[in-house]
Amino acid sequence: MDEKTYNIGVEATIEIIGGKWKPIILCHLRNQPLRTSELCQNIPGISQKVLTQQLRELERDGIINRKIYPEVPPHVEYRLSEYGQSLNKILNLLCTWGEQNIDRRQQAGESIKVLHHDQINPLY
Repeated sequence: MDEKTYNIGVEATIEIIGGKWKPIILCHLRNQPLRTSELCQNIPGISQKVLTQQLRELERDGIINRKIYPEVPPHVEYRLSEYGQSLNKILNLLCTWGEQNIDRRQQAGESIKVLHHDQINPLY
């Protein structure tokens, strides 16, 4: 196996949670497990195909767990793994910074609508 080289540690983080959708998916999973359909409802604009791909990658990397309930039709839930929960502090900071940035931009006169304010879990 070839040796992996990173120029800076944040590259390893971005390799796992980077992109348009993964941080959003992870923020939704921080406080509760969700079904695929619930994630689709909470993340307007993501296609089913992309959501499935991102969930598979996060599961492969050990960030989330998938639980299949033996029902008809099958009920599948996703939740942060114990390892994935170690990202909560980072995710909380990203969400807080984003909301503060929105507030600053609104105060500067920019028209921005926020559909959901994040529920920051103070334990992380």
